[in-house]
Amino acid sequence: MSSRLGRLCVALAAALWGQNNLGWFEGHGDIGTNPKPGSAVYEAAAGQYRITGGGANIWGTQDAFHFVWRRVSGDATLSADIAFEAQGADPHRKAVLMVRQDLTPGSVYADIAVHGDGLTSLQYRTAAGGPTAEMRSEVKAPTRVRLERRGNRISVFAGNRSEEFKATGPQVMTFTDPVYVGIGVSSHNADVVETAVFKNVQVQVAPHYLSKIRIFDLEKKTNQIVYSGDGIIEAPNWSRDGKWLLVNSGGSLFRLPLGTASAQLEKIELQGGPYRCNNDHDLSFDGRRLAFSASSPNSRASQVYVANADGTDVRLATPAAPSYFHGWSPDGKWLAFVGQRNGKFELYRVPADGGPEQQLTSAGAYDDGPEYSPDGKWIYFNSNRGGGWNIWRMPPNGAGPGDKLAEQITNDAGEDWFPHLSPNGRHMAFLSFPAGTAGHNDRMPGMLLRMLPASSGRVKLGAEPTVLVTFFGGQGSINVNSWSPDSKRFAFVEYELVEETAK
Repeated sequence: MSSRLGRLCVALAAALWGQNNLGWFEGHGDIGTNPKPGSAVYEAAAGQYRITGGGANIWGTQDAFHFVWRRVSGDATLSADIAFEAQGADPHRKAVLMVRQDLTPGSVYADIAVHGDGLTSLQYRTAAGGPTAEMRSEVKAPTRVRLERRGNRISVFAGNRSEEFKATGPQVMTFTDPVYVGIGVSSHNADVVETAVFKNVQVQVAPHYLSKIRIFDLEKKTNQIVYSGDGIIEAPNWSRDGKWLLVNSGGSLFRLPLGTASAQLEKIELQGGPYRCNNDHDLSFDGRRLAFSASSPNSRASQVYVANADGTDVRLATPAAPSYFHGWSPDGKWLAFVGQRNGKFELYRVPADGGPEQQLTSAGAYDDGPEYSPDGKWIYFNSNRGGGWNIWRMPPNGAGPGDKLAEQITNDAGEDWFPHLSPNGRHMAFLSFPAGTAGHNDRMPGMLLRMLPASSGRVKLGAEPTVLVTFFGGQGSINVNSWSPDSKRFAFVEYELVEETAK
């Protein structure tokens, strides 16, 4: 299985279909009260599923339908051509693509429902046993539909193959992995059954990972696992008192207390959400404030926010998007970030207390990962200017006209990303991808955590990096500064790719 971060396409290939009579799916059955039982058949020669379902409805607080499913974790996309057989007894019979928390009738769920009369909608129940709501699609009687789960955001798409699909949503919901992804039919009349045919079914699921948060001790040369959890956990920051780590997972921020083997992730409630946080976040040098990057219902692209350290008093810092935070200035006055403007990723800073953004670089092909040195005299960053990815630095006010004030720090075969200066200014840790890796959105074996010596936050030019750890990692391992306050340790995330099996 590939370790690339991009979605792993699971087309319903003949090799998989031969394993059981449900193709890629692993189970089926009636959900809720169904006086007339349903059925599901995969017709290999035609490459289609024929699903027959009864039940009063998929709606309200309880559902009744026939469901064909597989349990998956992480992001997923499900697409199919849908057509009902015969005219049917009820115009509101439904054929659906669905993601569902469990197989109880009142489960949290979201689906794209194609009705017998052509009505198409995003249906969802956000709390177990709660009411169902919907967003109606502009498209009536589509021939092909798609449902996407991205973290806890559900979006649906409808259209015909010759037309551009129209989106409905997203709807923000709370799911806990694994979830049930599948296709189903409800007759909307418990006294009859209806049949729909699902053709050209395609599924895309994200690779399934186990995340291990490790702490590397420079003096003891130890590499200790302090937490292991299912799914993607990313980007540890150390609290300023050294007692906990800040990480993100599934679109939320969490604290991980240190010093106990039984510690669990503790969610930080961000005021004014919901926010879909990514792996760019950190506490100010005094520990009083939190900066983070996230998308929101107002912007599907990442923006930078500032809040109190406990998640209260959240304020938008960068109206322009996409923008990705990477570092606080030591005096707490500035936030350094990378933003895509006019098609290019350049570096910027913005006042932490509010104000217009200021562009810092202009000559790079792609600049990323800006972070202040502890004395505030430099901003270190990575860039592919001049070829491969290397570490650079510039004065805190910017690289000047033509970026002539930018200085290159590394120049070797590795693709170097995310420089992090220790609080005492004596070390710079950074991440190196294998030579030729185009970007940083991968997780793979052979990743290197390397270190260069520094003096008062000024990295020595021409020094040979020391390899500290070789591991399976990449995106999310050390996107933001992960040094301990005493500069003796740093945290990072190691990943393990788990082969998904039916359960």
